[in-house]
Amino acid sequence: MQSISSREFNQDVGKAKRAAEKEPVFITDRGTPAHVLLTVDQYYKLIHSSKSVADLLAMPDCAEIEFESVRDADSTLREVDLS
Repeated sequence: MQSISSREFNQDVGKAKRAAEKEPVFITDRGTPAHVLLTVDQYYKLIHSSKSVADLLAMPDCAEIEFESVRDADSTLREVDLS
């Protein structure tokens, strides 16, 4: 996927739009992805292809899907006072 800075985007919106015709374009702020530019067709394809976890688990061959959960690096364990 292509990536451009917000400054480049502001200087040449047409170039970004042409690039988005081929693939989504990440627009960065200070090197961090902040926005994604894509065509309306790409957007509709994305939102209509989404399936819920329940839909995926209902698939006949879901037992063959490999899944490995990853603990969120920002999560911290806290003691709970149940008294």
